[in-house]
Amino acid sequence: MSWAGRVAEAERELREMMSNKRVPETACVSAAEAFLAATGAEAAKEIMMMLLGRCREGAGAALRVLRMVAESGSCAVKARAAAELASDDRVVALFVVCMAAKERNAMHALLWNWGAEYFRSKEYEISVELFEKSMLYVPRDEENRARRSNCFRVLSLCHLALVQLDRAQEFIDQAEKLEPSIKCSFLKFKIQLQKKDEEAAINQIQSMLSCIDFNPEFLTLCTHEAIACQSFLVAVASLSILLNLYSPGKQMPMMEVTVFRNLITLLHRDSETEQEILKHTRRVRARMNELGTESFFGKGAVGARELNWFAGNTWNMGLKMGKDKKYEICAEFFELAAEFYGACSDQNEGKQAMVCKSLILSTGAMINAEEEQKVLMTDSDVKKAMEMLHRAEKILPAIPLSVSDTGDQLVETSSMFFLHTFNTYKLLNRLEDSRNQQLQLIKRFASTNACNPNLLLHIGLFASQGPKPNPEVSEFAFSKCLSSLLESPAPNYKMVSMVLRRLVGIASLCAMDDGRRDEAAYTVYRQAYQIIVGLKEGEYPAEEGKWLAMTAWNKSGTAVRLRQVTTARKWMKMGLDLAKRIQGMERYIGGMEECLANFEKVCSGNGCGAE
Repeated sequence: MSWAGRVAEAERELREMMSNKRVPETACVSAAEAFLAATGAEAAKEIMMMLLGRCREGAGAALRVLRMVAESGSCAVKARAAAELASDDRVVALFVVCMAAKERNAMHALLWNWGAEYFRSKEYEISVELFEKSMLYVPRDEENRARRSNCFRVLSLCHLALVQLDRAQEFIDQAEKLEPSIKCSFLKFKIQLQKKDEEAAINQIQSMLSCIDFNPEFLTLCTHEAIACQSFLVAVASLSILLNLYSPGKQMPMMEVTVFRNLITLLHRDSETEQEILKHTRRVRARMNELGTESFFGKGAVGARELNWFAGNTWNMGLKMGKDKKYEICAEFFELAAEFYGACSDQNEGKQAMVCKSLILSTGAMINAEEEQKVLMTDSDVKKAMEMLHRAEKILPAIPLSVSDTGDQLVETSSMFFLHTFNTYKLLNRLEDSRNQQLQLIKRFASTNACNPNLLLHIGLFASQGPKPNPEVSEFAFSKCLSSLLESPAPNYKMVSMVLRRLVGIASLCAMDDGRRDEAAYTVYRQAYQIIVGLKEGEYPAEEGKWLAMTAWNKSGTAVRLRQVTTARKWMKMGLDLAKRIQGMERYIGGMEECLANFEKVCSGNGCGAE
C-alpha cells in the first residue's frame, strides 16, 4: 500500500476512535500525537479539532493540542496551522469562561513566544499572524490595557520590519491610545524616519521628553537609528537635545564630552556647518572652564585622547576656514585651539608650540578679516590681538629650532617668528608715533635665526607701501636683505637687483635736504656698481642693469640744468661706468662718452671745473 493509502487508512481509524466513547481519552490523544507527527499540522487539522471535541477538559485540552502542534516543529506550515486552530471560534469560545483564565494566559504566552521566535528569525509575516492570534486571548478590560498596548506595539514593529509603514502607524497609534509610553513614542519616531519625514521625527524626539517613563538612553537610540537611516539632520537634533539634559551629578548614558564629539563629527558630514561646529566648540570650551579639564574630558589616557581630539579638530577647522577665506570664523577657531592646546600642555609640554601657533594664526586671521571687510578693528579687538601676540612672544623662544632631515621644523618655526613679527607690525600701524617701535621690532627679528632674505624683502615691501609707510623700516629691511643675499655662496642676483631698485627709490624719497638725498642715492648706485663689477657677463639681470645705468645718467640732466657741475659729472660717469658693465648697452656707450667729453670741454672753456 502506498504511503498516501496508509495515511488515509490511519485517518479513518483515528476518526472511528474519536467517535467511540468507549475508547479512553488518553488513547485518543496518543493516537492523535502519532498522526500529527506523521502527517504534519496542516493534514492533521481536522483530527485536532475532533480531539478538542472528544476531550472533556475544554480549554485545557485546546491548550494541550496547540502545544502538541508547537512541539511538532517550527516550520511555517505548522505555525499557520496552529494560528488557524487558535483563531477558530470553537476554540476561542472555550477560553471565554472565567474558570479558564489560567489556560487563557497560557495560550496567549504560547502564541506570543512562538511569534517572538519567528520575529527573531526575521520571518515577520508568520510572527504577525501569531501575534495577532495571541490577542484573541487578552481580555478587553482595564486590567489588560498594558498587555493589549504591548501587543499593538509589537505588531507595529513587525509591520515596520516589513516596510508596511501605514499599517505600522495604525498599530502604534492604537498602542499609544491604550497606554502612552516612551517605547510607543520611540517606535513612532522610527516610522517617521522610514517615511523620510525628518521634521516629524525631530518633533517626535521633543515629545519623548514629556513621557512619564522617559530615559535619556532613548535619545542615544534615536541618534543610532537616524545615522542608520542616513538622516544626519535628525541625528544632530537628537544629540543637541541630549546635551541640554546634562547637569552636575545627573546620571547620563554617556559622557557629555562624547556627545559633543559625536555631534561635531556628524556636522562635518555636511558643508556650510562651520557656524554650528563653532557654536558647539564654544560650548565645549565653556564646559571645560566650568567643570575643569579632568572632570569634563576624563582622567588619564581617555581624557587626554578626548582633549587632543578637540584641539586637533579645532585647529583643522581654523586651517579650513583660512583656506576658504572665512577669516572671522578662522580667528575664533584658532583662539579656541590655543585654549585646548593650552589645557593639553599641562600633560605634554610639546603642545606649547601649538598654543603659540594658534595665537599667531588667530591674530593673523583677525587682521585679514579687517582687510577683506574693510572695517577697522575695534580698540578692544586690537588690544585683544596684542595680548595674544604678547602671550605667543613668551613661548616663541622656547620653540626648538632643531632641523629635521627635511628641514621642515626650521621652516615652520621661521614662519611662526615671521608671522608674529608681521602681525605685530600691522597692529602697531594703528597706534600713533609707532614708527620707532616698528623699527625696533624688525631689528629684533633680523637678529634671530628665523630671519632670511625673503622675509626681509617681504617686510621691506610692506613697510614701503600702504597708507602708513615707514621708510626707516623699509630701508633697514632692504639693506639687511641685500647684505644677507650677498653673504650667500650663490646669491640670487634677480632678488639683489630688485632690492637695489627699492633702495634707490627709498633714497630718492627720504625726507632730507637735496644734498643728503643725492648722496644717499649715489651711495646705492656705487654699491650696485661694486656688485656688478665682480660678476660674469650676463649674471646680473640685463633689464635691471639698464635701468640703473639710464637712471644714473638721467640724474645728471637735472644737475646740468641747475649748473651743479660736480654733481652732473659724477652721475654721468656713474651712468657710463654702469653701461660699460651691462650687456646690451653697447649702442649707448659711444653717445654717452661723446656727451661726457663735450660736457668736460664746455666746463674747461668756461672755467667751471668745480661747483
